Amino acid sequence: MTVDSNQLTYILENTPATQNIMLVGKHGIGKSRILEEYFASTGQKVVTLFLGQMSDPGDLIGLPHLDEITGRTEFMLPYWFPVDGKPIVLFLDELNRARPEVLQTVMDLTLNRKLAGKALPPGSRIISAVNGGSEYQLTDLDPALVSRFNIYEFAPSVNDWLLWAEKSGIDSRITSFITENPEYLDSDTAGIENGGLSRTPDRRSWERVSEIIKNFDSLSEKQLPLISGIIGNQASSLFFRFVNEKSVPSAKTVLSAGKDFFSENSRLSALNPAQICSVNESLFCYIEGESWKNDEEEFVKKIACNFELYFIFIDENCPKETSAHFISLCSANRFPNTLNFILEKCPSLYKKLLDEAVNL
Repeated sequence: MTVDSNQLTYILENTPATQNIMLVGKHGIGKSRILEEYFASTGQKVVTLFLGQMSDPGDLIGLPHLDEITGRTEFMLPYWFPVDGKPIVLFLDELNRARPEVLQTVMDLTLNRKLAGKALPPGSRIISAVNGGSEYQLTDLDPALVSRFNIYEFAPSVNDWLLWAEKSGIDSRITSFITENPEYLDSDTAGIENGGLSRTPDRRSWERVSEIIKNFDSLSEKQLPLISGIIGNQASSLFFRFVNEKSVPSAKTVLSAGKDFFSENSRLSALNPAQICSVNESLFCYIEGESWKNDEEEFVKKIACNFELYFIFIDENCPKETSAHFISLCSANRFPNTLNFILEKCPSLYKKLLDEAVNL
């Protein structure tokens, strides 16, 4: 079975350091990032080694030198090897892109926690990441090496990415687009074809798009070629059409608006049910990300007030499926921080949600 980000966190928390973990997944889905962020939050040092870039075992174990006193050849410790006795998390990225001679060195490392006779500090962990699929140029892994890992297919959900995107400041036009078109987060649809090369969107490429479009308040044909080189022709055309033809407000726009924004003739009233549900998702993701905690207390109060005004508006002016969708998002499993926010900051909204849930 596949695991998402929450399940992976649980696995990392409950797997002994003596057991190795291997993550299998597509490129650009955040395997490296989630590991680095998790272990950084626990105060553990992560050392990332890109094995696919190593041309010789010496790149991993260090260079040999002659000890003039003993007359024996020893290996100089590589730059990354811990010498302070503190455990590390050794992240072996691109394991199945490594040369066979490099993989032979990894065998002893994964079994005995030793490298050229030098032991890693007690408590050190070894985690690897590999790409899976026939579209990659990969090295076959020895069954004996594979047997030394607990193997998990990592497939983070769209919601995982949206929560991360809100926390990381990804442009709201992108998160709105992905909320309504989740199939374009990791699309296999062919994009630019040029000499066998194909460009399609993935999570990493959307991050690059965000970095570029944040400099443009509006998007025009002038920027289209710039973006198509990142996510491909089809995805970029659809994204530009979405941005220019639809006026779906961002979560921050809704939560910082004045009271007139929630009137019967407001911008919200022009949205169809699918767009309202898209706004619902973006609001919950925004609050779940807790970036608002850095704001002034008065603005936090405004967010709480507008969150309730928004629900009242859709409950009174939109089809019932939109308010039912809003209520369905109030899940401790999916949006625990948002549920706590409602309980603490919007008690009257919480009562309304309970009353509405009874009537559904």
